[in-house]
Amino acid sequence: MAATRTTTTEHVPAPAPVPVRVFGGPTALIEYGGLRLLTDPTFDAPGHYPLGGGRALTKTAAASVSPAELGRIDVVLLSHDEHPDNLDVSGRALLADVPLTLTTPSGAGRLGGTAQGLADWESAKVDRPGGGAITVTGVPALHGPGEREELEAVVGQVVGFVLTGEGLPTVYVSGDNAQLGPVEEIAERFGPVDTAVLFAGAARTAVLDRRLLTLDSARAVEAARILGARRVVPVHFDSWAHFTEGREELVAAFTAAGLADRLQLG
Repeated sequence: MAATRTTTTEHVPAPAPVPVRVFGGPTALIEYGGLRLLTDPTFDAPGHYPLGGGRALTKTAAASVSPAELGRIDVVLLSHDEHPDNLDVSGRALLADVPLTLTTPSGAGRLGGTAQGLADWESAKVDRPGGGAITVTGVPALHGPGEREELEAVVGQVVGFVLTGEGLPTVYVSGDNAQLGPVEEIAERFGPVDTAVLFAGAARTAVLDRRLLTLDSARAVEAARILGARRVVPVHFDSWAHFTEGREELVAAFTAAGLADRLQLG
């Protein structure tokens, strides 16, 4: 009589979460593969910051740390350089001491120094301290509604990032993206992702008639679903007056969707 074969499914634990510390506005520190990567550095004091054309953005709260308290920064992931809520005076000064800044192709031309532009789906390798490398891939981001060409003529070029590496979970940093179309493209190539750092806050200004410039809370939920994200770290939802949704709206949206356990708020 033949023996009955029993198949046991072994539980494979989820990988340890990638450390992400959020400092206010769009600025967060990601520790990945032994490297320390900083998103959109903004450390200036609260106040009014000009946009040009007689317009200004109002910062309402200071970052929770100063540049001097950050310690070593290996890479800055800069979604764009043209708006003071993504790169301010203190942030520009910090770039001079960072070995590599990855940003838009046009932004790299303006910044010079160690800035390197990434077009959509273009990658850069960054050596890890203990050997090997991580890959940072530039991914699409659209800073408002409409088609890319017309939109970029008004608000400029923006880039998001995907971090990958051997034995490491996938991390997505959205940058100032307001549309779900780019998220679907990214999910097709890289999904599911472990951690999604989503620029939320439902930013609105008169520049685009107060239409969404970044994800609102409902779209952040949809982005998490599309990406299959195990964890969502929202940034860019506080510290500036043009953010129209904050912590309360994010919690409500993720709770209503049954995804509250994926949300990490600092």
